[in-house]
Amino acid sequence: MGESVKQAENNTNIRVSIQKFGRFLSGMVMPNIGAFIAWGLITALFIPTGWIPNEKLAELVGPTIKYLLPLLIGYTGGKMVYDVRGGVMGALATMGIIIGTDIPMFLGAMIMGPLGGVVIKLVDGLFKGKIPAGFEMLVNNFVAGIIGAMLTILGYVAIGPVVATSTQLLGSGVEWIVHAGLLPLASIFIEPAKVLFLNNAINHGVLSPLGLKDASEIGKSIFFLLETNPGPGLGILLAYWLFGKGSVKQSAPGAAIIHFLGGIHEIYFPYILMNPRLILSVIAGGMSGVFIFQLLDAGLVAVPSPGSIFALIALAPKGGLLAVLAGIAVSTVVSFLVAAVFLKSKSGADEEGFAKAAEKMQELKGKKSEVVEQNAVQQKESASVKKVVFACDAGMGSSAMGASILRKKFKDANVTVEVTNTAINDIPEDADIVVTQVTLTDRAKAKAPHAEHISVDNFLNNPKYDELTKRLSVQNKG
Repeated sequence: MGESVKQAENNTNIRVSIQKFGRFLSGMVMPNIGAFIAWGLITALFIPTGWIPNEKLAELVGPTIKYLLPLLIGYTGGKMVYDVRGGVMGALATMGIIIGTDIPMFLGAMIMGPLGGVVIKLVDGLFKGKIPAGFEMLVNNFVAGIIGAMLTILGYVAIGPVVATSTQLLGSGVEWIVHAGLLPLASIFIEPAKVLFLNNAINHGVLSPLGLKDASEIGKSIFFLLETNPGPGLGILLAYWLFGKGSVKQSAPGAAIIHFLGGIHEIYFPYILMNPRLILSVIAGGMSGVFIFQLLDAGLVAVPSPGSIFALIALAPKGGLLAVLAGIAVSTVVSFLVAAVFLKSKSGADEEGFAKAAEKMQELKGKKSEVVEQNAVQQKESASVKKVVFACDAGMGSSAMGASILRKKFKDANVTVEVTNTAINDIPEDADIVVTQVTLTDRAKAKAPHAEHISVDNFLNNPKYDELTKRLSVQNKG
């Protein structure tokens, strides 16, 4: 028994570590998504094969992808490590690898940006408390200048060529996979990883750099469609709507709308977690969709974020919309049919609700029992709650949705408690209650150990929202 619990804890630690690394990678890209979409729109509109070709405006395409976008990633990566000072060093270090190569240096920026932040942070630590009074600004600026120059030269001479060679090898391997018709097999890895909340890491940390390279050369890329395709998730939710039971069946239509139109893919993850066999449905749907994308030469001009059908339509190249829609439609149908078989063969007694699925996950991960967590809640009830924070991986998708729902419940109940949403890494220190998906609660507790943590399995409609509203309405009256 003890060994099984220890093994579960080890598995949880590994999963949390992978999520942290993935969150760090996606964290360098997510804040800059607007710039990527802007570049994609400029490309789609003004290149010679675009919607409204314009030779003068098309000159913006090359410099933006070669200089601006990698520099934004490098700056953001450095800033994540050591605030603005780290961001400046990250941008300088990234500039070295940009000038030293002829290809867009997105992967290089993900290396040099954080490296710049780490180096300047370590050097500042060496000088801390040793600078004579009055010379702080002079020393800090010159230290930053010297370190920045060294990092730029290092990137130009050494790291840039290595990253360029690695990128070319990776690109050659991917090109071989594409020409061999094996790209649909990528869904075997992508779809399960998404359900483990690694969707942003896969999309922005791996697929987007590959896609941007293709887009800069041919004006579109299939890599932008591999993770963002809403078809497999939509098929799962439609199957639950028609063949599910109880509250799961009732919540599926709303979840389908939020997933497909809003682009919040995290909404369907709990539906798979409570019936793990359905992972085969999204894999089958993903593979069939990629096959159609390849067959019809589909692609997008930039990464759609969030993966809403509206974003995919907006970023489809001229003449390429029907191919994109066909792949989405096929993946939806295949995912729906496979999920329908599993759901219809599952007896009513075996159908697990969201709450049971969450409890099962907690047991498998060796987490605290419900009794312990309930005691913690009761101890917190005596304290004054001023801020409730919803946290998810990126802080812009499912957490925003959950915060909006709870905010409305608080308003209807006249509860004057602030409700906000953020990324897990940015949970504020004054958060009294933190609400997260069950698979992300461990990370949230590590970031905000003094807050009360509420785990939910479904951000769309959870009974814990009503419990919290009732509890805090009593606090307000008191």
